[in-house]
Amino acid sequence: MRLAQLRYLLAIPLLSVTLFVVLRKGEFHRAKKYPRQARSQESDLLRRACAALVGEQRAFVWGNLLETSARSSGCGDYLEQNHYITSPLSAEEAAFPLAYVITLHKDFASFERLFRAIYMPQNVHCVHVDEKATAEFKENVEAFLSCFPNAFLASKNEPVVYAGISRLQADLNCMQDLLGSGVQWKYLLNACGQDFPLKTNRELVQHLKGYKGKNITPGVLPPAAVVSRTKYVYKEHIGVDFSYMKNTHVLKGPPPHNLTIYFGSAYIALTKPFVEFALTDPRAIDLYEWSKDTYSPDEHFWVTLNRIPGVPGSMPNASWEGNLRAIKWSDMESSHGGCHGHYVRNICIYGTGDLKWLLKSASMFANKFELKTYPLTVECLELRLRERALNQSETQVKSSWYF
Repeated sequence: MRLAQLRYLLAIPLLSVTLFVVLRKGEFHRAKKYPRQARSQESDLLRRACAALVGEQRAFVWGNLLETSARSSGCGDYLEQNHYITSPLSAEEAAFPLAYVITLHKDFASFERLFRAIYMPQNVHCVHVDEKATAEFKENVEAFLSCFPNAFLASKNEPVVYAGISRLQADLNCMQDLLGSGVQWKYLLNACGQDFPLKTNRELVQHLKGYKGKNITPGVLPPAAVVSRTKYVYKEHIGVDFSYMKNTHVLKGPPPHNLTIYFGSAYIALTKPFVEFALTDPRAIDLYEWSKDTYSPDEHFWVTLNRIPGVPGSMPNASWEGNLRAIKWSDMESSHGGCHGHYVRNICIYGTGDLKWLLKSASMFANKFELKTYPLTVECLELRLRERALNQSETQVKSSWYF
């Protein structure tokens, strides 16, 4: 996007007088190694706007300043024009590749931003597109992934129903594909199209290395409010316009192998040996079969398996630790200070007023974001993340990697 096409205003009204401010102190991110000549004028404008927002001042930006450009020529040009990092930034990261499962059903632009934010050439990425998605969306994702040798579509797509077994099966399909990818990844992380990272790849690696081969599956014994999820039989209903899970009120039998069912997060960080266990061990296979008619099985499947003593990387006494996701739930406003965007299914869609809270978070990722609704929230996080990643680099940084 050319600067002449941008409309930018950073202003604070004061007694009907508009003061234009250039922020020198309290910059959004002060980068010692980030050469000014490498910055674009657009990113400088964005940086100042983000600094104002974090400082709870007013900032206005028209247009997405970090907007991606469509592929009009070869993949090499596309990656360069869109500032993809094409070499590992440190030996530590190169020696500790990660695997990603990304599940999508809409909003290609948000997915593209998420992918650019997490992409590293030493990692491997499997993308599952909901079978119910439009043909155009599927084609766009497939064409996009063709530019990345370490990214691919899942070999089998599921028609995903919210809170149904199909959501868990989508992750399992990609996990099977990632085991056959040839990349010797150390941990697998799952994400959806409305996630966004809060940490650089190096920070993710260092966080995961701190667990020394243990799986991260936050959860506890099920509270009373969710006991019905595995007590009764549920059925997936797939409609033309709406899909959902229906409680039949028929009691389920006990779980297999006398397993104790736990309740936790659908977001996980798993070691490769554990993923192999989950796909091949009779206890895991039988738990999966038993879970097919439960509500939101991905919220008990992983946490239950990871509590089995002796399982690869298991944590039998774990609780909610792990810092996998920063989420603002509508019933926890006293702890997070409220949502400055809006709630969907009791989860905050982050507005710009949530930036300060997000930047202070210790979590690896946050959920949820809408690029079209609150573009500055995504752009400020992306800019900060890229600057920090390049500052952490131990290898020569290419000029095209800067925004």
